[in-house]
Amino acid sequence: MAFGISKEELGAWKEAVSRGEIAFLTHYWIDPRFPGMKTVTKVGCSDLPKLKAWCRSHGLDPIYIHHRPPYPHFDLLGKKQKQILQQEKLWSHIRRFKL
Repeated sequence: MAFGISKEELGAWKEAVSRGEIAFLTHYWIDPRFPGMKTVTKVGCSDLPKLKAWCRSHGLDPIYIHHRPPYPHFDLLGKKQKQILQQEKLWSHIRRFKL
């Protein structure tokens, strides 16, 4: 279950993903499969080769991309989530969600 984002933020992410941009959406999240995880960052891009290359450039295996048309994405969790948000200089995500 996702929460902590507005419809406008979700809409902007979807638009960026649809344009083939690498887009980031961080939100609060609860899933019993991942105890202790309270946030997730969805890194989306409709250009799959571009998203796969982005994954590889960050040491992530593209096999874990969620192929959910029209918004394919990779979920970042835990330590890797914060590391990549720092690398991408997405300080507002880190501050807002207290990562």
